[in-house]
Amino acid sequence: MTTYAIEGLHCDGCVKSVTRAVERGIPGTKVVVDLAGGKADIQGSNDEAAIRKAVESAGFKFVGPVAA
Repeated sequence: MTTYAIEGLHCDGCVKSVTRAVERGIPGTKVVVDLAGGKADIQGSNDEAAIRKAVESAGFKFVGPVAA
């Protein structure tokens, strides 16, 4: 699992949009979005380019991996 920072998350609808975009864009992934923390834990794919594309297609800014 990798955690990525995402900017622009303001509500539960944003959480659902990011979750749906990543899970549909990259089949087999599991996404848990932390609204308050502005990040998403993504399991099942480490294809950063595909994750960026999915997040940005949902209208949010993909910042990148969060250091552990």
